[in-house]
Amino acid sequence: MIVGVIGSGTMGSGIAQVAATAGCKVFLFDESAIALQKAESRLQSTFSSLVEKGKLSFEKSAEIRSNIQYASSLQELKNAELVIEAIVENKEIKAKLFSNLEQIVSNDCILASNTSSLSIASLAASCKKPERFIGIHFFNPAPLMALVEIIPAVQTSEIVMTKAFYTIKAWGKIPVKARDTPGFIVNRVARPFYGEALRIFDEGLADMPTIDWAMKTFGGFKMGPFELMDFIGNDVNFTVTETVFHSFFCDPRYMPSFTQKRMVEAGYLGRKTGRGFYDYSPNAIKPSVDEDPDLGKMIFDRTLAMLINEAAEALHYGIASTEDIDLAMTKGVNYPKGLLNWGKEIGLQTIVNQMDNLFEEYHDPRYRASSKLRKMATECA
Repeated sequence: MIVGVIGSGTMGSGIAQVAATAGCKVFLFDESAIALQKAESRLQSTFSSLVEKGKLSFEKSAEIRSNIQYASSLQELKNAELVIEAIVENKEIKAKLFSNLEQIVSNDCILASNTSSLSIASLAASCKKPERFIGIHFFNPAPLMALVEIIPAVQTSEIVMTKAFYTIKAWGKIPVKARDTPGFIVNRVARPFYGEALRIFDEGLADMPTIDWAMKTFGGFKMGPFELMDFIGNDVNFTVTETVFHSFFCDPRYMPSFTQKRMVEAGYLGRKTGRGFYDYSPNAIKPSVDEDPDLGKMIFDRTLAMLINEAAEALHYGIASTEDIDLAMTKGVNYPKGLLNWGKEIGLQTIVNQMDNLFEEYHDPRYRASSKLRKMATECA
């Protein structure tokens, strides 16, 4: 299969690596010659490291590298059967790209966007043949993260949906089908992990290290929410939250935090800048943690209830199946358990009660219990 990848940043070069490893002939394009050179150097370093660690033979590494061509012109993608863009999250720029691309590739070529938050339908509308357009959302780093969200637009043909799904599966990934709604599965359902942590901090109930400790200790999460936001980048995380919030017509469940907004404005973006919610300088003092078990349990219970409620709401609106929602959260963001199954283990009525108690305390629609969660709790009783 001939695959075009547009955008040679971390995500684009990662997708190129995945496709090339699966035996595809890949044309990696970037309008910046410097960015393309950096991508080539980065991929060569990656393959050398894999060989050194014994994860890849020298011969196999050479074979995969030979599958990747570095294109200086979009015209070099003319024979591609599938093109995936991984450029800046800007609707107008992406739409212009696909409009130009459609004049180059064949009528049978599938066009896909790796967008994490933009409407697939709106991007498809920029094409003369919108039925060949689809969302194929990888997670960073693409070579290591198993999950890929497949998002058909309302215009996407069933043939294109099926071909995209099984192509990604053939590449050794775990595809899940998601409805074209803001955040798809993972970036929607995961919002409370960050949002509720920020709300608890903003209320002065606990500091950041204590909240991270609680989620790791009581929930088994590999990283706490503030650690993870610093890892992702506060600019990236805040933008996704803001996009989902506005896309859902300012539903308070997704309201961004001024605390994170101020961090972005200050340039405290996380690990990549050496300062975020935490200080990553060499001589930084490790922050202390309040290991009060009652406080820790409250933090975990409240955040998990919000996550399970959001998963139930996604199920209610047909965003994805129960199986795919749970699979997406375990394989896309490494949650210890699928949220809907986790809720059943705890007791769905317990989660409903927790949500009702929060609503009673705050009278904030942010804490409204999903009608689907109530129904599921009744059925399990």
